[in-house]
Amino acid sequence: MISPPVPSFDDAHFWDGARAGEIRVQRCSECGEIRHPPAPMCAACNSTRWEPHALDGRGTIYSWIVSRHPSEPDTEARIVVLVELAEGVRVVSNLIGTPVEEIEVGRAVEAVFVEQETFTLPQFRVVAP
Repeated sequence: MISPPVPSFDDAHFWDGARAGEIRVQRCSECGEIRHPPAPMCAACNSTRWEPHALDGRGTIYSWIVSRHPSEPDTEARIVVLVELAEGVRVVSNLIGTPVEEIEVGRAVEAVFVEQETFTLPQFRVVAP
């Protein structure tokens, strides 16, 4: 079982967005800079004011690894991707539904939202060319 996230003020919008089928990040209320992961202050203008902002959920694989559990070697490996979203921010997530042989940097992906027992987890799948 995956442990549910414990949202804080800075990231509750992300988990609320996932439940609604969106990837939400912070957007600075002063300069409009978007950022992920969440932070208490804008790196561009130092403002502490921000608002949730929904992204398109499409991007490309920037990097990836095959992750195996260190103490449970028989469990199924996961493909963990660093996705560069169209809006310029990068997110780490799992890639689902694609064999390792077909994964490559630059491949187009889109967000999908997978229901867990008590929360929704954003993941990615390859978009057909």
